[in-house]
Amino acid sequence: MTNKEIDILCVGEALVDFIGHQEGVLTNNTRDYHRYLGGSPTNVAMNTARLGLSTTLVASIGDDGLGAYILERLHEVDINVDYVKTVATKPTSIIFVSRSLHTPDFIPYRNADVLITEDQIPTSLLEKSTIFHTTCFALSKNPAQKTIISKAKEASELGCKLSIDINYSEKIWQDKENALQIIKEYCSYNPLVKISEDDVSRLFDDVVLTHEEIFKFFHDLGVDLVCLTLGKDGVKLSQRNQKIIDMPAIKINKVMDATGAGDAFWSGFLFAYLKKNSIEDCLHIALNLAALKLQNVGRLPNNINILSELLKK
Repeated sequence: MTNKEIDILCVGEALVDFIGHQEGVLTNNTRDYHRYLGGSPTNVAMNTARLGLSTTLVASIGDDGLGAYILERLHEVDINVDYVKTVATKPTSIIFVSRSLHTPDFIPYRNADVLITEDQIPTSLLEKSTIFHTTCFALSKNPAQKTIISKAKEASELGCKLSIDINYSEKIWQDKENALQIIKEYCSYNPLVKISEDDVSRLFDDVVLTHEEIFKFFHDLGVDLVCLTLGKDGVKLSQRNQKIIDMPAIKINKVMDATGAGDAFWSGFLFAYLKKNSIEDCLHIALNLAALKLQNVGRLPNNINILSELLKK
């Protein structure tokens, strides 16, 4: 897209996921948990950095052992952490997640992740960035909410393309009226939008909407491109005034863990979008990366060439 210094600026939660070791049970029946780096923007940053993009993360972590663990993991893939703030007053945020074949059950413990402030995102950083990416999780609490909305507007005015994963959940954003207001404001800057059927159900109180109605809702807010993920049924993508694109999911033998599959999908999409692939190829690459993630617990595996796997036809 451009020759800017930073391909993707990911803004939002960096935290630790404790993912259940027992398969197919909810958190109330999970006995053991394993530790993984988590947070949707952090996952996107990690994935895209491993694909060779220049990625910077803006986040807030605690001055503790879990915060140190997060920094170690980020350094492993050379993510710029100059804008990751360590705070002494709050512990690093954590989430307990069931190991599920579908949308996981989770219990969030929010602390340091919400303390993102405007001084972490100077104008000079936005001027160097091609894509500004965030999530509903990150937007759900202040001061992060005010910071991200303010800086998203500035980024848009500076010519940065916005992106958002509308990973809405009432567990992390109880005030739905505020959620819709903030989502509408962010969407007025024409971001690339990724939303799942589960997100739609939670955001609209289980009102049954057709896919066309979902797309119209976001197009009416000012969004040109909306990507609706459908789990095992694949994905649909709508561009304003164009025919809807429908692609099936990649068939895999065994789902090991669904946590982070949506982040993997969107990482692949943004990677391909930045490389100026066709929208169809963007979806193909995104689906390949999601399939790869579904076959692994926690993060994407280190022992394969992810890029070569992504580009398989």
